[in-house]
Amino acid sequence: MPGTEYFGAEERKEVNDVLESGMLFRYNHDDQRNGHWKAREFEQLFEEYTGANHAHAVSSGSAAVACMMAAAGIGHGDEVICTPFTFIAPIEAVLFAGGIPVFAEVDETLNLSAASIEAAITPRTKAVLLVHMCGAAADLDGIKAVCDKHNIKLLEDAGQALGAFYKGKHVGLFGEAGAVSFDFFKITTAGEGGVCFTNDKDKYEVMAQFSDHGHSHVGDNRGMEAHPVLGFNYRLGELNAAIAVAQMRKLEMIRANNKKNKAILKDRLKNEVPFITFRCLPDEEGDSATFLNFFMETPELAEKASKEVQGVAYWYTNMYHFINQWDHLKALKSPYKLAIHDYEHRQDWNNIELPKSQNIIGRLLSIGIRATWTEEEINAFADQLIAQLKKVVE
Repeated sequence: MPGTEYFGAEERKEVNDVLESGMLFRYNHDDQRNGHWKAREFEQLFEEYTGANHAHAVSSGSAAVACMMAAAGIGHGDEVICTPFTFIAPIEAVLFAGGIPVFAEVDETLNLSAASIEAAITPRTKAVLLVHMCGAAADLDGIKAVCDKHNIKLLEDAGQALGAFYKGKHVGLFGEAGAVSFDFFKITTAGEGGVCFTNDKDKYEVMAQFSDHGHSHVGDNRGMEAHPVLGFNYRLGELNAAIAVAQMRKLEMIRANNKKNKAILKDRLKNEVPFITFRCLPDEEGDSATFLNFFMETPELAEKASKEVQGVAYWYTNMYHFINQWDHLKALKSPYKLAIHDYEHRQDWNNIELPKSQNIIGRLLSIGIRATWTEEEINAFADQLIAQLKKVVE
């Protein structure tokens, strides 16, 4: 968790600014703030780093996905092509918007492939919800070409991919809008928080309004603002925003340390463990380097390694990140009736066949990169990994 590795005086200073003013709400109350507008400052730093024309901070990455979907007009009956390998939040966002998730295959980028998206398109398809998993970009050239060909919208969930670029452009800026997460487990963290961002001013306005009960944010009297749209409360508070301000200033340093440490570890494994292969990175230079991902030769070996090798994660059996464990989704166990309960035309998720994804995620092992590792610590970890991986295949 690189962001938390660097918590210190900078975060305390930003939080104390808010505590001393007592103004935890992000809007209005100008005379009580002592000049501190942490959510605004966070958004400005985010825009400067990513190159986005417009960024809006919200309460979570999940909220950011919901807001970008609202800006793209995704709603009742719309089919949205999704990945089976993700935290379930984007799938929930489609369902709660009234849409229909349609699962396609991932490839060795760990993301949706252009070919699988093309195969999943129907006359009801309105968008692709592309999740850039494990800190690196998907094949954006190929995927964008398919979306343009079929006139469907591209939405980018970069929840795990802040600091990831594709050919010099930050992920999330290739389609209608993007979303990132600042939760506790990300490259930079606010504890909870997220950002939805876009280069389209009109979509930005919808996201800002939708996240705050439809408030227009025009004028200085909140009680008299217009409400152009219906919305909900996805606001980010000033305390979380304050932490995010300090973390944004550290992002490039964290990313640089990630890349340096990942390169050392990857080189050791590449040179000393001949029976593994590595994740395909469409733009290796643009990697945020939060994870080192590699494949065992078979799912059986990967499962064995997950039990016998310390320091690796096995997503295939993870309860949150792969479709195999989403029993509540397959049974549509919602506390209330959803639009999808009435849809006749949808995938049978209890019998869905995704053989390529099953094989790829079944063989996948991941290592979280620590930005604060010393070279000595990396090499000691590599020694342990190499020895344990070799023992798995004996």
